[in-house]
Amino acid sequence: MTTPKIILSDFDGTLTHHTEMSSELFDILNLAESKKIPFVIVTGRSISWAHFLITHFSTLPIVISEGGGALSWRDKNGLIQNEFLVPESELAKLEAFCVKLKEKYPNLNLTSDSLGRVSDRAIELCDLEDEKFKNEICHLMDEEGINYSTSNVHLNFWCGNLSKANATKVLFNKFFSHLNMEEESIYFGDSLNDQSMFDKVKTSIGVSNIDAVMDRLSVKPHIILKGKENAGPSGVLNYLKNNL
Repeated sequence: MTTPKIILSDFDGTLTHHTEMSSELFDILNLAESKKIPFVIVTGRSISWAHFLITHFSTLPIVISEGGGALSWRDKNGLIQNEFLVPESELAKLEAFCVKLKEKYPNLNLTSDSLGRVSDRAIELCDLEDEKFKNEICHLMDEEGINYSTSNVHLNFWCGNLSKANATKVLFNKFFSHLNMEEESIYFGDSLNDQSMFDKVKTSIGVSNIDAVMDRLSVKPHIILKGKENAGPSGVLNYLKNNL
């Protein structure tokens, strides 16, 4: 492929080893900066995580969070701005469902970062290890018209037409209108909630740990990296070193 004009990437399990950040993340960002290629994280994490990343990584001026529910960026004055991509009516529906979920399952906790979420909520996958219980929760969401997907660490749920790909289209219209999202970007991912990006970005790359969910993917990445040496950020860094 030709050198990408922009690099897009999932966060958990793709730029981290499970939930652990390593020096490889800094190496990836520094490599992209040295090549003068914008790098945008597209994550299911909360908007509070987006603010953390934008605040502490000068090479990350823009982050998409909450699975595509929010777009955050650092403006010319260094202040963080946000655009929420879900209507107020859908946010109200989500909040009402959360109340119902808590009433029905008082011992089920939302993720600690749900306090910092606006357009979606999340449940730790470790709290849903009982497959019967997980199916029960998902069935309730289906009945209530609640959308959901799993990341490397969470079951995320939301209302409205929210996806990583839809938010990325907004990103391109707002900041990169001179670029073609499908042809001029690359995307790295590792999980089910990356499928909309695998579908829309021609050069989509799955790091090797995507093997854990490969049989559940209806849309697979164009390129699948292999071997432990290509898991998570190791795979991202290796691919970029070989292709930039």
